Amino acid sequence: MLQEVLQPAAMLLKSPRLWTAAATFVASVASASEAYFQPNSTGIKIQNGFERVYIQPFGNHGIRVRASLMRDPTGNEWSTLMDPPIEGPGGNAGLSHDTTISYMGNATIRNGNLVAQVSFGTVSFFRVEPNDSLTLLTSEFTDTKARVPRSYVQNFVSSSFEATFDFSSDADEQFYGAGQQACCKDNSVNKKGQVVDLINWNSHVTMPVYMSNKGYLQFFNMGSQGRLEFGTIRTRYVASEATVVDYWITAAQPGDYDALQQQFTGVTGRQPTPPDFILGYQQSKLRYWNQTQVLDVAQRFHDEQVNVSLIVIDFFNWKFQGDWSFDPEFWPDPASMVTQVRELTGAQLMVSLWPSVEDLSVNYMDLQTEGLLVTTRDGTGITDSFDGVYTRLVDSTNPDGREFLWRQLNESYFSIGIKNFWIDQADGGTLGEPWENNGQDINMLPYARAFAQYFIGTQEGSGKLYPWFHQQAIDEGFQNLTDFNSANSNNSATMSLDSVSSSLNDPTSFAASNQRFTPFTSCPQMSLTRSTFIGGQRFCSYLWSGDTQSRFDVILQQITAGVSVAASGISSWTLDIGGFMGLNIDTDEGKELFVRWFAMGVFLPYMRVHGTRSCNLPTPSTPSVANPCPNEPWSYGEANFVILKKYIALRYQLVPYVKKLFEMLHETGRTIMRPLYHDFTLSDPFVVNATKVNDPSVVHQFMLGPRILIAPVGEQGVTTKEVYLPVLPQNLVDQGFSWTHWWSEQDMGTGGKFVNVSAGLDEIPVFFLGTKEDIFSGNI
Repeated sequence: MLQEVLQPAAMLLKSPRLWTAAATFVASVASASEAYFQPNSTGIKIQNGFERVYIQPFGNHGIRVRASLMRDPTGNEWSTLMDPPIEGPGGNAGLSHDTTISYMGNATIRNGNLVAQVSFGTVSFFRVEPNDSLTLLTSEFTDTKARVPRSYVQNFVSSSFEATFDFSSDADEQFYGAGQQACCKDNSVNKKGQVVDLINWNSHVTMPVYMSNKGYLQFFNMGSQGRLEFGTIRTRYVASEATVVDYWITAAQPGDYDALQQQFTGVTGRQPTPPDFILGYQQSKLRYWNQTQVLDVAQRFHDEQVNVSLIVIDFFNWKFQGDWSFDPEFWPDPASMVTQVRELTGAQLMVSLWPSVEDLSVNYMDLQTEGLLVTTRDGTGITDSFDGVYTRLVDSTNPDGREFLWRQLNESYFSIGIKNFWIDQADGGTLGEPWENNGQDINMLPYARAFAQYFIGTQEGSGKLYPWFHQQAIDEGFQNLTDFNSANSNNSATMSLDSVSSSLNDPTSFAASNQRFTPFTSCPQMSLTRSTFIGGQRFCSYLWSGDTQSRFDVILQQITAGVSVAASGISSWTLDIGGFMGLNIDTDEGKELFVRWFAMGVFLPYMRVHGTRSCNLPTPSTPSVANPCPNEPWSYGEANFVILKKYIALRYQLVPYVKKLFEMLHETGRTIMRPLYHDFTLSDPFVVNATKVNDPSVVHQFMLGPRILIAPVGEQGVTTKEVYLPVLPQNLVDQGFSWTHWWSEQDMGTGGKFVNVSAGLDEIPVFFLGTKEDIFSGNI
């Protein structure tokens, strides 16, 4: 047995000396036991000339590795890890270690069922199996003439450097996660063979984290731009700029992705449970541009007796970018509007905020004077433009900037009862597109990002954290309300901000900032965001997939986007039902497309309609970026309105089930929108093999929690669909579960076959386990 376990490692390491060291190590590891194996070391330090590497236990079955040049890490670098972790050992340990070795030294450390082995400078990670054997998960990549696995390019203008870290992978290994890739061509769940750009833009929210089907998860705890390369035998992480390379790895049994997510969210944070109302139907469009339009829509929902939980006021409700307040010309009495909408529908309102600030904003001089705007290396601070106006960004990475932003939001919106915020365009560096000069006569300049300089660092070194801090700004505002209960009521609430600066304005340590900021367990209100980063799940916030195209094939592409970001720890996710752009509501194709997308939206963590629509109405000359085309359920024809009302009613029946899923997510990190490999890897080889090649018959289906399988229709004009039903695990079969067709309630057996079912506009292919009564009651 020992020989079988070590032979793959020896082949990989290609060194008799490493083979000997590994054998010695295995002999020294204590037998696995039912009790959790507490760390046998506080840490290892590798002193390699100018390089320092720290290896420490952190979280359940987790190891944290930090590497730096010329000097030790401070221990206070920007980090999204929670220190101490929610679950497991480690935390508040700084750089503590009890073993120091040289470059050619050997050492081991074990935490739970994960072992880190250093042999002659190479770091390898093993899982301890139930029979006490070891399985190699990955190691720093070595070969006779390979590039060294930890390599750096020093920028001598500063202490930062570009870093390249290489790890071994098997040729048939599968990788899941890496965040959300841009609309609309990526249809992959398995990322093997891909290069993933680590930079934020509209719909592109990639993250340096991935799960392997071998049973491990690896996360690079860095806000740097860069890339992930999932090669045939090597996985490479590149950080464009860093002062410390910081990564974390954890292990579980193959197929137990819930365990990996529990351990991962145990160190990065858990999603607070959202308020009940946000789980209902959300109505939005680009855009309701005055108070009368919002009230007319609310009146129509009331008259049609259609449930709605949230109505959204999109961008340019302000006069100038950076005002963060209503333009009184179009919004003369917003407080009265809030009251009337609530009386008519019971719905709450959400308002859009952008990070952009133009010179004419009432807040521009104060922000500039206080140094609360993102600057650039040449000092101008201009990072982009929109609607013909050059703009700067508010620096939400600065605690004073977050306080300033929240003061305006509180005074303009929260204090009158608008308590939910839409964080749009806050991707960082520019106003969100992968080019500059948006909205100018000469636009789409081929620069992915301006050379922005934040309070916390550069765009290259920390730009991926910018939207994360925007989310934190809203949560800090929620947390500093004078009366928490008033934040959940219909009454106005004011801020107690006198002490906010002293509590948030210590920039010496991001880790200390994380300790001061205590995440909610349940959310009083919510923010919607177009971008985020690892750890964003601990905010009262949900991500949507950005400005997607309105096409049938994109419906299916959004499934792969949703399950990939869920595999990255972000289950609080939704999309623009109907797609953002390209749908004409006056065409048969547009109407069919909307209904198909709407049907899938019923079964997402949040059901949200949004988009800019085309129609046969003339576009008004004023105000700017107004769109006269409707986007409400009654806008797509009378016959379709009947179907859409049916789907809305079904969504409200499902709210107890969705609420239960969010409770499970909060308690254990259990993923909500689940790819089929998540639940059926161990029971169904077809799912494994189909996922490997990103077969649409598998990757274009998903589970909503443990009981509902959804197979959306992504073709025009079809009336039936072939759906693959996975083989159920034996424990579910033993409990009497089988697949049941949602609409006919026909028993379809225990899976392992394709079935052809009706797929009319009013019957999205859906299957369930158990009973509808249990689902509707949230009894799972």
